[in-house]
Amino acid sequence: MPMRLPMIWAEMAVASWETIWHRTTLFATGQLTLEECERMVAEKMHAAEQAATAMLSGHAPELVLAPYHSRVTANARRLREG
Repeated sequence: MPMRLPMIWAEMAVASWETIWHRTTLFATGQLTLEECERMVAEKMHAAEQAATAMLSGHAPELVLAPYHSRVTANARRLREG
């Protein structure tokens, strides 16, 4: 069963701010790698493609947001750990 929409929005908001904070810190300290920059662009393009496909297929909003949710929470976790 998909998560309820308000929970998805809340988790995405928190994880997005955490990810932005980590990446800004990396940038400010000169530690932001080319790989991380490329990851930012590629994953957003892939998530947008998946979300558009879900939306055009008539899926529920929770499933349309799922690609963004999974990536932003994974990024926050990955950046937090290392």
